[in-house]
Parts: sequence; structure tokens; C-alpha cells
Amino acid sequence: MIRTGIGGWTYPDWRGGMFYPKGLRQADEQAYATRAVGMIEINATFYKLQKPESFAAWREVAPPGFVYSLKGSRFITNRKVLATAGEALPKFLNQGVVELGDKLGPVVWQLAATKRFEADDLAQFLAMLPRKHEGVALRHAIEVGHESFACAEFVDLARKAGVAIVFSEADNRVSIADRTADFAYLRMQNMHSNCPTGYAPDELDRIARLCRAWAAGEASAELPYAGDRADSAGRSGDVFALLINGAKERAPAAAMALAERLGETK
Repeated sequence: MIRTGIGGWTYPDWRGGMFYPKGLRQADEQAYATRAVGMIEINATFYKLQKPESFAAWREVAPPGFVYSLKGSRFITNRKVLATAGEALPKFLNQGVVELGDKLGPVVWQLAATKRFEADDLAQFLAMLPRKHEGVALRHAIEVGHESFACAEFVDLARKAGVAIVFSEADNRVSIADRTADFAYLRMQNMHSNCPTGYAPDELDRIARLCRAWAAGEASAELPYAGDRADSAGRSGDVFALLINGAKERAPAAAMALAERLGETK
């Protein structure tokens, strides 16, 4: 499965015809978005705990096959010592995430772009991330920023834990293409407002090639690896590609243009 998507569904610049049709009620925006793209990354879970009823409502409004990824809480990731999140992690999981059921995609743990790699602390944090919660399978991805993470030791730790390293393309984050889990998670953040689809056609073609390669278990030679590229080959699986931030007003058009190239069906 390859799913392309966006971050959130509430954004004023998407209204009035940019993405949402003119006259669409704000109460109907989420339903419209879940039918236009294949996935949405929910950022609200990064800032505060949500209610179980909210997760259940998000599940009900989305069509079959749709998935939501969740940003892990900042009260967990914005710590000097990640291993001290022992009490905060259950609070995050117990807020009702299992209410999403089969519409629950990966949980993305986004570290501050300035946070440096500390092997022992990170190993303890990754070991804390559960594979299941209340009978629902969990998939975890970690997004790093500082260049100190571009090392084989980080790749080995993530692979041992079965946690995907988010492939980020952003000015303030290091790009690491190593495959460390049975799925890939991309956050593409270099869209331009002067391009109707955010990315130029050749760039969308490039991203589509990357998605297909990772879905098939190929390790492209054109990407930056922190470990041995050969160790990333043969790791096929689901691919989640987010067109996010940058020129956010162009994100839906970018996600839909990428989905068209990939033959993604809703």
C-alpha cells in the first residue's frame, strides 16, 4: 500500500476554492479531505491530549481504507532525556488512540531539529514504544533533525526496535534514507507557493519513483544513507508519503498529483 496525504484538515487558505469548494461548511471539511487524499497526519495530538470521542468521530467520518497518522506528544519528545517519558507515554496511548481501529496509521515521534543523538538515551526510548496497545497493533516512526543522527549506530538502534526513520526533506532536518521497519514514512516539506502542485512535475515524478522503490523493497542509490545501503534492500512494505508544511496551501494539490502518478485509488 502506498498512501499520500497532508497534515490536518483545518487551514483557512484551503477554503474558497483552493482545496475546499466554495461554500463548503467547515463542519464538512474533514469528510471532504478524507475522500480527496489517502491519509492525514494529525498534529493536534502533538500539543495536547484528545478525547476518546474525538478519535471515534475521526474514524467514523473517514471512508474505508483511509488512515490517520498521529504526531506523538511534545511532552514526550521535547525532553532533554527521552528515557524519562515513562509516565507520559501511557497517558498518550490511553487518550483513546485505539478508537481509530483499522484507520490508525503510524505514530510519528518528531524530535526537535536541534536535539543531538545520544545512543543510550535513544535506545531506552525506542525500547519503551509498544508494538500493541489494548489489542491494536502500533507502528512507530521517528523524525530527527540534527546531523549527529546521520550515523550507522542510530540506524542500527532503529532497526533493532523496528521503528521507521522518517525520511525528511526539509531545510532544517538531516535526510536519512535507511529502511529500518516494515514500512516507510516520508515528510516532504519543500513545496513552493508559485507552483500549483507545490512541487514541479519532475520533482513529483522523483518522489513517485522513491515511493515505488520503497514499496518494492529497493534501496535507491540516489538517496543519502547513514548505514550500509545494502542493509536497506529487500525491505518492502507500506509507504506513507506526506506533503506537508512548506507552502502548505499547495499541499492538497501536491498530494493528489502524487497519488495520480502512483495510481492510488480512494
